[in-house]
Amino acid sequence: MSVRAVGRPTGSTVAGRPPRHDVGPKIDGSFLYANDESVAGMLHGATVRSELAHARVVAVEVAAALAVPGVVAVLTAADVPGSALIGHITADQPVFAHDVVRYEGEPLAFVVATSERAARRGVAAVAVRLELLTPLTDPEAALDAASPRLHEGGNTIRELVLRRGPRDVDAPVVVRGEWHTGRQDQAFLATESALALPDDDGGVTLVLATQDLHTDRHQIASALGLDEERVRLVLSGVGGAFGGREDITVQVHLCLAALRLGRPVKATLSRRESFLAHPKRHPARLRYEVGADHDGRLRFVRADLLLDGGAYASTSGPVLGSACYFAAGPYRVPSVEVVGRAVYTNNPISGAMRGFGAVQACFGIESTLDLLADALGLDPVELRRRNVLRPGDPFPTSGQRVAEPAPVGEVLERCAALPMPPEPPAGRSDWSDVGADEASGGRVRRATGFALGVKNHLYGEGTPEWAVAAIRIDATGAEIVSAATECGQGIGSALLLLAGEELGGLPVRLAPATTDAGYAGSSSASRATWMSGGAVRLAAADAARALREVVAGRFGVDPASVVLRDGGLEVAGRPLDLAEALGDDSVEGRATYQAPPTRAGDPTDGQGDVHVGYMFVAHRAVVDVDPDLGLVRVVQVATSQDVGRALDRREV
Repeated sequence: MSVRAVGRPTGSTVAGRPPRHDVGPKIDGSFLYANDESVAGMLHGATVRSELAHARVVAVEVAAALAVPGVVAVLTAADVPGSALIGHITADQPVFAHDVVRYEGEPLAFVVATSERAARRGVAAVAVRLELLTPLTDPEAALDAASPRLHEGGNTIRELVLRRGPRDVDAPVVVRGEWHTGRQDQAFLATESALALPDDDGGVTLVLATQDLHTDRHQIASALGLDEERVRLVLSGVGGAFGGREDITVQVHLCLAALRLGRPVKATLSRRESFLAHPKRHPARLRYEVGADHDGRLRFVRADLLLDGGAYASTSGPVLGSACYFAAGPYRVPSVEVVGRAVYTNNPISGAMRGFGAVQACFGIESTLDLLADALGLDPVELRRRNVLRPGDPFPTSGQRVAEPAPVGEVLERCAALPMPPEPPAGRSDWSDVGADEASGGRVRRATGFALGVKNHLYGEGTPEWAVAAIRIDATGAEIVSAATECGQGIGSALLLLAGEELGGLPVRLAPATTDAGYAGSSSASRATWMSGGAVRLAAADAARALREVVAGRFGVDPASVVLRDGGLEVAGRPLDLAEALGDDSVEGRATYQAPPTRAGDPTDGQGDVHVGYMFVAHRAVVDVDPDLGLVRVVQVATSQDVGRALDRREV
């Protein structure tokens, strides 16, 4: 059965400033998201989930559900033909819980019916018998040897120690702070949805919204007991992601049902189910001690970071790596010691969310620097100005030399120089947007906060980085073949622009993103434009070379005389369009782009070239606070960001 990927419009562009390829369909409502996918005769699925966070599974009884009109099957752990465990990095998460549940919302069964309503009635009819176990909800307690072990290997997902510079350094001014950050949901607008279709060869095609087609395929194939070549994924329209679509939710259940029943099966999560199903930002407990000279020069940073990973590992390992490696911020610090741990609890699963550990670390170090600025009687911006990293400096936690460009000082100065908002007239502020009519000018206080941030490009820590792409050119134009996943961040438009630049303005369109296109990796870690963009650019150059050779052969001229320009070609000075130049022929360019290698930090101290590159940002927030009512109103957020090369410069 063939499926058309409808969520990725085949917008075209020429060299220069392209339109955002998906804007029109999203504005007029014609853009098709994953929940819009539909085929005749499809069934509908819904998941039976645990209502307890920690319990022993006594029984999952499905007979009553099978008697519900319209229900055709109920799948449980006994129906999984391949690996019972899946996981984004570590395979520790059951497809269906079968002996114990470890978080509220964990899947126990999957009901398939002729309608969504019948499937949900079937879910309500499944009799689940659970024996309550004491939930482990405190990450500090998870470290206690006396606490229950949630997994066979213990409760620690990862521990990382970073040390650089002399030990036992003292300083005349020392501040300490403990900071807590909470769990945060990505809350993307379109909940998880997918459609699975059985293939004639015994395989399966899944049309879905995801951030990583190939990692999803690997886990699905493992659970189904199939070779990966027999599992095909097609990207549909993605209604937001922000890290929350890096993990498996409905994918395996749907593919299993489609293969078992030989019919297409679709599922869409409710908002409540979505909150239960996908990982959140890690809650963190951050303990800092920072020392400096009287003039504000940093002497040491010591930090202890504890991340609540929830019930399963997901991406807790690399998230902890990011938190630890950025725990000292973008500053010159001669002595650093960071101890970080991510632990299992019976709380919701934690995983990827925008910033991926760097956010928690930024909050910790920047809040502590504000304490230091206060202790020194120094302006917080000036304290940061005296300590920012410069090109050639060692990164504070890894010792890796910071290469050009590293505009930390520039983003600081640019942000600090941005105009401040006007003061409210007569000391009054409008509080109508936060539930009060108007606060008294005598109570309202205006405050300004300032912070720097740093994050890595690409995966790092020794993870190999590559992406593949192809460009096909025929009489109608060029087509980009890439598995890069468009989740609203604009990778599709970036690929169109990069290919168009290499092809002299030939019309360029996007093929649907599928696993058939070859590996692209995830749309995460600030990597898609760098990696897939690099592959597309190389493939376009290869296709342009092949085009020149084919056209030169047809016309008996030197390939150097074939010029791509203004949406067409010139052959020995004669303008031609593609149809005239190629006829029924076509050419193809292929490329693999590889990033500079990294390596895991030294196991004793974490030192080494662990990241491909860094990016920096400065933020200034101006807020009005009513200390009596406890109201806070954001007046202005000003930012200066290191964006590298801006592919599409638009003045706003």
